[in-house]
Amino acid sequence: MSARELPPLVIDYTGMHLAGVDEVGRGPLVGAVVAAAVILDPARPIAGLNDSKALSASRREALDGEIRCHALAFALAEASAAEIDELNIYQATHLAMRRAIDALSPAAEYLLVDGNRLPGHHVSGQAVVKGDARHPAIAAASILAKVARDADMVTLDVQYPGYGFARHKGYPTREHLDALERLGPLAEHRRSFGPVKRQLGLA
Repeated sequence: MSARELPPLVIDYTGMHLAGVDEVGRGPLVGAVVAAAVILDPARPIAGLNDSKALSASRREALDGEIRCHALAFALAEASAAEIDELNIYQATHLAMRRAIDALSPAAEYLLVDGNRLPGHHVSGQAVVKGDARHPAIAAASILAKVARDADMVTLDVQYPGYGFARHKGYPTREHLDALERLGPLAEHRRSFGPVKRQLGLA
């Protein structure tokens, strides 16, 4: 059964502020990892929510606007490349998630977190494997995080046009690796990641 065919997660926490939490940017060689937390309004459902990777860029951007307009609460947060290098990507991802959860107003009362681990927040919840394809609140969080991080990469592309960030979004594509070898790492590159370490002579 594919991610798109997974059954929806059936959870009834009527009256609770149920927050979906997801992240984008664990795999890239550059920039922050971005997390989002979203509390949807049951009275204002949003059609078409799905794993952000299964949606076109234009559809993600349209849904991003709907989520921001109709959700009870949403928040975005990040952990920087420097924090990723200091903590490791796993711990930095959870740091970004905790920051997003903490920024929600109203506050979350229960968490649904994409993946197989909770981020160590005091609010109780559950981790949901492939949750962005199974629960609308997690899907909404994945969309906000993806749109925000992609926008960061477009901004970085304007600053450093030789690297192709607007196209590969910082992932280790052939284009990115060639640019890294030709132009060298930027301050925004993650020095703890293998291809960057090798260019810096640290591997």
